[in-house]
Amino acid sequence: MVLPLGDLQPTRIVPVVTYALIALNVVMFFVQSQRGDQFTMALACTPWEITHAEDIDQPILRQGAQVRHGGPFGDQVQVDPREVIPHAPSPIPVWLTMFTAMFLHGSLMHLLGNMLYLWIVGDNVEEVLGGVRYFIVYLACGLMGSLAQIAAAPNSTIPTLGASGAIAGIMGAYVVWFPHNHIRVLVFRFITVLPAVIVIGGWIVLQIWLGVQGFGKMGETGGVAYLAHVGGAVTGIVVALLFYNRAQQVKAMDAYAQGWRPEPPSPYGYS
Repeated sequence: MVLPLGDLQPTRIVPVVTYALIALNVVMFFVQSQRGDQFTMALACTPWEITHAEDIDQPILRQGAQVRHGGPFGDQVQVDPREVIPHAPSPIPVWLTMFTAMFLHGSLMHLLGNMLYLWIVGDNVEEVLGGVRYFIVYLACGLMGSLAQIAAAPNSTIPTLGASGAIAGIMGAYVVWFPHNHIRVLVFRFITVLPAVIVIGGWIVLQIWLGVQGFGKMGETGGVAYLAHVGGAVTGIVVALLFYNRAQQVKAMDAYAQGWRPEPPSPYGYS
């Protein structure tokens, strides 16, 4: 098990937008806990709803679910609860759920894992892009992640949620701009330091591999939406390439602020 704990690259800014995004995700999770599954399902993103522009406003049976008939006259329908997919009426147009789903999470561990990664990489990416542009890129990466998942399984009726696609995009930008940044990680019971290209780059490669492995069954069952991670990460990498020169300038200013100075040219010649 490899668990990132934090990077060792300080910034010259207070990452207000990153902190605000973390706070918003945490608040939304507490709202979910208070409002229950109906609230969560109403704002989650379902591929079938997006591709058909129609809201599924009540629970439905999973495709191929086994239905048994019982009772004295065979008139009672018995269904395994695990074969029922929860849905609820959405108070907003279904296409907007691609955005609301970014701020929902399925469990406390799901939330904590996502927020940990955002806390580690968000400040450096926000410093390069600036607050407004960073927020737009965050939403764009989350949107592209959802679209990638929808494209892979357009008729899936399984709701998806989570900030993973958006955060994967921020991670993709981070690894392009700061591949050699040191990240403190917990490896089993030991804490060590590894370069970002290994920690984050390895994570992205793993998502691609897992997405390819499960492509044939995409949208049939719940679980991790790997293609949402891939779509978000690819979008973040594209953004990073567009703003690569800006990132190099920010890195140079950070190094200067930390006391690094270029050595003066030597008065001697070398051969």
